[in-house]
Amino acid sequence: MTLLNKQEQEQVAAAISAVERETDAEMVTVLTAKADNYAYIPLLWAGLIALIIPGVINYFAAWLTVDTLLLSQWAVFIVLSLLFRIPAINMRLVPRSVRYWRASNLARRQFLEQNLHHTAGQTGMLIFVSEAERYVEILVDQGISSKINNDVWADIISTFTKQVKQGKTLEGFLTCIEACGAHLKTTVPATGAKNELPNHLVILS
Repeated sequence: MTLLNKQEQEQVAAAISAVERETDAEMVTVLTAKADNYAYIPLLWAGLIALIIPGVINYFAAWLTVDTLLLSQWAVFIVLSLLFRIPAINMRLVPRSVRYWRASNLARRQFLEQNLHHTAGQTGMLIFVSEAERYVEILVDQGISSKINNDVWADIISTFTKQVKQGKTLEGFLTCIEACGAHLKTTVPATGAKNELPNHLVILS
C-alpha cells in the first residue's frame, strides 16, 4: 500500500486552494495508511486457536501427554502470532466494526489536532482517509453543518470509498474536493481572502 507521492500531494493542495478561493470554508485533508496496528487482535486469535486446536485433537486422538499438549499449544501460538503479523492477513482478522471505530476515532482526533474547530465562523472541514480500513469520513464544524445537511456528504463519501478500494486514492481526493467545493461555494461563499490553515495534504506516519 503506497501513500501519495510529492507530486500527487501537490495536486491535492492545488485543488484545495482552488476551492478555498470561492468559499470561507477551511478544508484540511488527512491521509493515513492505517488507523491502528491492531496488534492485540491477531494475538487474541492466535491464543484462542492455540488453546482449542491441540486440545480438540487430543480429545479425539488421546495420544498427547500433558507436556506434549502444552508444547503443542505454545508452538501453535508462536507460529500463528508470526503469521498473523502479515498485513494482508492481519486486517482480515480485525472485525469491520473495530476497523471503522478506530478510523472514526482517529478522524475526530485529527479534526481537533488540525485546529479545525478554531476557524473564524466555525467553517472547518476535514476530509479523512484511512487506506487499510478503506474508510473515508467528512467532518464539518457548525458554520457548515448549520447550512448543509450531513446527508449531502453521504454520496461523496460513498464514491470516494469505492475509489480507495480500487487504489485510486488521488483521484478520490480530487473528486471529493471538487464535489465538496460545489456545495460550499453556494452555501458558504467567500467573503474575503483568507487562508487560516495549511492546504497541503497531511500524511500520518
